[in-house]
Amino acid sequence: MLTKEEMPTCPVATTVELIGSKWKLLIIRNLLTRPWRFNELKKDLAGISQKVLTDNLRSLEADNIITRTVYPEVPPRVEYALSELGETLRPILDSMAAWGTAYKANSTDT
Repeated sequence: MLTKEEMPTCPVATTVELIGSKWKLLIIRNLLTRPWRFNELKKDLAGISQKVLTDNLRSLEADNIITRTVYPEVPPRVEYALSELGETLRPILDSMAAWGTAYKANSTDT
């Protein structure tokens, strides 16, 4: 987690620093629908390695964007979900989805 002193002065740069990687955005996209288990995320995010998924989940958790819940079962069950702060990203991702849809509809093949 970045300290306030380590964060960029530009608010857009701060947002990009926290959620700007391809994998973080796709993880958040999935968590907008429901809580997910690790293996479900790994299976859904084609091409992500276990290490990269683990690192991104840990980073999002450290930044308080997601929560990690361990259920006391055998074997242990772990679910990842958006935190209250993470839920505030919903309009940003909704806007990105709308923009992407409009771009696809309006782009022409060259």
